[in-house]
Amino acid sequence: MSLVSNTKTLKQKSREDGCDNLLEVVKAFCEKYYIEVLEMDSPYVANHGHHQHIDFNMEHHYQVEIFNAAIDSQLLELNSSWYRSSISSLPGYSLQTQKPIYHSAETPHHPLDPLTVKEINRVRTILSSYEPFSFTFPTIHTILLDEPDKVQVLKWRKGDPFPPRKAQVLALLNGQSHVLNVDLDSIRVTSHVINPRSGYPMLSMDDISAASEAPFSNAEFNKSIAARGVSSSELICLPPSAGWFGPNEEGKRVVKVLCFSNQGTPNFYMRPIEGLVMTVDLDTMEVLKFSDTGRDIPIPKSTDTDYWYTAQKKEPQMEPLNPISIEQPKGPSFRVEDGHIVKWANWVFHLKADHRAGLVISRVMVRDSENGELRDVMYKGFASEFFVPYMDLDESWYFKSYMDAGEFGLGMSALPLVPLNDCPRHSYYMDGIFATPDGNPFVHPNMICLFERYAGDISWRHSEGLLTDFQIREARPKVTLVARMAASVGNYDYIFDWEFQTDGLINVKVGLSGMLMVKGSPYHQAPNQDAMSGPLISENLIGVVHDHFVTFHLDMDIDGANNSFVNVNLVKERSLPEESPRKSYLKAKRKIAKTEKDAQIKLKLYDPSEFHMINPSKRSRLGNPTGYKIVPGGTAASLLDHSDPPQLRSAFTNSQIWVTPYNKSEQWAGGLLTYQSRGDDTLAVWSERDRSIENKDIVLWYTLGFHHIPCQEDFPVMPTVTSGFELKPVNFFESNPILRAAPAFEKDLPVCRPSASP
Repeated sequence: MSLVSNTKTLKQKSREDGCDNLLEVVKAFCEKYYIEVLEMDSPYVANHGHHQHIDFNMEHHYQVEIFNAAIDSQLLELNSSWYRSSISSLPGYSLQTQKPIYHSAETPHHPLDPLTVKEINRVRTILSSYEPFSFTFPTIHTILLDEPDKVQVLKWRKGDPFPPRKAQVLALLNGQSHVLNVDLDSIRVTSHVINPRSGYPMLSMDDISAASEAPFSNAEFNKSIAARGVSSSELICLPPSAGWFGPNEEGKRVVKVLCFSNQGTPNFYMRPIEGLVMTVDLDTMEVLKFSDTGRDIPIPKSTDTDYWYTAQKKEPQMEPLNPISIEQPKGPSFRVEDGHIVKWANWVFHLKADHRAGLVISRVMVRDSENGELRDVMYKGFASEFFVPYMDLDESWYFKSYMDAGEFGLGMSALPLVPLNDCPRHSYYMDGIFATPDGNPFVHPNMICLFERYAGDISWRHSEGLLTDFQIREARPKVTLVARMAASVGNYDYIFDWEFQTDGLINVKVGLSGMLMVKGSPYHQAPNQDAMSGPLISENLIGVVHDHFVTFHLDMDIDGANNSFVNVNLVKERSLPEESPRKSYLKAKRKIAKTEKDAQIKLKLYDPSEFHMINPSKRSRLGNPTGYKIVPGGTAASLLDHSDPPQLRSAFTNSQIWVTPYNKSEQWAGGLLTYQSRGDDTLAVWSERDRSIENKDIVLWYTLGFHHIPCQEDFPVMPTVTSGFELKPVNFFESNPILRAAPAFEKDLPVCRPSASP
């Protein structure tokens, strides 16, 4: 903790001194604490810039970021070193086995492969010579692959020539949004649209860093924090998005800046400067509005807020757990070919990192259990938007209605996964390659991990013996493959798992952890909570009630692109006295959705249904159409009024299920340009056309919902809460696809048995 405290002090001194001779100061600092002075290249430096809160100019940018990157790297190492040292004495342990595999392809091998470092550099070169940008280069917010048309991808086979490699660029110049398409083969800009819709691109690293420092030059702000007895060196300021609340807020790109005290704890989220909020113009970095309505609310104490392992002084009141790990003496069963093609058991799919969605699964195919042929299941799946509205009307809270994918980027908010804690042994790690605000590439290391999971679950079993002269005991262990990504968007951490089972099921899970966004309160004990926006979770801290809604884009291609959506309702039927002693029974009634409105589903507990995606042109041997069904989980629905501005922007949460015709431009449920958007380019708006969806290339959208009423157990860091949904085969296979799967035998892997009690 001394190292952390002194790091903060040195950063503050660097700010006050204008960062002069910083490298010499850093070297002396590192020598004192026995820290290696790292040689940081520009991609690493650029990647870490948006996590800092330092005022820097162009002259000192590189030096400051070397310091930040070096300290971040070493603190991460120190934070995990205790765990590694504690298990290094275990039999069979090897430090070599803990070394993660870093990977980012130098050349594309598949039409859906992300842009490489060379390709992003080429995009920047093309834009630099583009006439509209000849005098002023724009701020780059996104450079991503502009994927080929779906028909081209489906026709492509390994060894074929690639469809043209293209990039989509979202940029800002003179307060205007620019959407460009760049052809990397012909080396030219093929389309350029300015302000195609309301809204702006997501916040950039530079936006976040500069806005965090804007309050320190504001006289009202400095006077306010001085009145609270807080030093600027003890403050962390963050710029959450401002939302949109009507025409009066249009015309300027703004953020709301909130501040916290980090005195005595790294968990500054638990020490809010309540009621203090500033509206900052992102283009001028001017404080447009200053509000302080919380002068009488104390800053919560730092007691018991630190979540670092080394800071815990009390012994855990539980028996210690022995280390646990999956042993794979023959290595993992999966392999990754050409950087992005994953092959495991009966599955093949394309996996990549994405600046906005975080993790994208494409070209998902499963092997037929009868003839061994690969069959299409899903063309593309990813988290399209993440809506998080808070339920407090105060001046410093009403705007907190975040759209985390479109405003911050789930991929851009990801940090490297930590081996053994984020991902188990034998994991394969995959990097992301994105662009900085000046258009240069940077490598986002260890952003995705891939691993096999076995937790003692059973894939199928049956025993027989009571009614026969012999006993039958058949069971198969359940082993799955998991692709994981974790995003840290402000106070919250989101864990995304795509889990593949050998029986053809895909389990998509989202875990919520991290810190609550808390509100300072004058209360030490729970008062009448009816007047509060949430329960008291610690002294002077209210856990504000809020929601999480994750909308997934699922382009299902069951045995081909043309599919239909079927609503299978369970309906109660009455029986006649002469028919049966029973009074009622349930009957499944199927209805094929003709248009989009037929497929807008609000889940109801007492109106149970199944929701099938089928291929009407493909039948099983018994005549059933092949299909998959979505098994809903996390079924919380938005209760906000449809006219409420946050709900207008997030109208895609008005229903849990939507089905739309495939349209390459309709990928982001909250719109392409989400920041301060008015809700005029959302999934709900597209669906108003009520287009035909029967036997068409269609996309299934599912919104996973959480209502969160915080409690004391969520303090100071939340235990992970997980929910999800399943994509499950329905008449897709001729029978149980894992019927012939081999059981496990002791000879294959020695079984450890606990020693007998004395």
